[in-house]
Amino acid sequence: MIALNWFDIVFFVFGLVLVASSVMVAFARNLIYSAFSLLGALVAVAVLFVLLSADFLAVTQILIYMGGILVLILFAIMLTSTIRDVRISNRSVAEGAAFLIALITFVLLGILAWNAPWLEARNPTYEPTTREIGNLLLSKYILPFEIASVLLLVAVVGAVVLARKEVKRP
Repeated sequence: MIALNWFDIVFFVFGLVLVASSVMVAFARNLIYSAFSLLGALVAVAVLFVLLSADFLAVTQILIYMGGILVLILFAIMLTSTIRDVRISNRSVAEGAAFLIALITFVLLGILAWNAPWLEARNPTYEPTTREIGNLLLSKYILPFEIASVLLLVAVVGAVVLARKEVKRP
């Protein structure tokens, strides 16, 4: 009999939440429902990162994906008023084949996971990683960090230039 502790139970619960939310993202007929299901999937991934002692990735997941990308998707859906009037004429014609491929993939992954020689850490250490990553970003990797910040600044300026409307002067 396998003894489960609280860590395993929380991990499996949020793993199931992640799978269920991902299925809802793919199969929801309403884009708003799909976007909110994406929120559930992103929260579950952030919790899994916290459980795996990857606090920097968890915070990045929350700030960038939930705070930026998901809000952008929701604004795009809500600001596009004509999206409700669009009729999709070519529905997914290969749903059966896709289901069969997904089923075969899950079975193969299950067989691999069952037969894999899993190693278990005796005493896992849960230490924060943000301090070490921050120190590396501001010392050894300062040049790539600054290049990425300049690239993001150029992307924001480009988005503003593309989004502004032309003002015609009489």
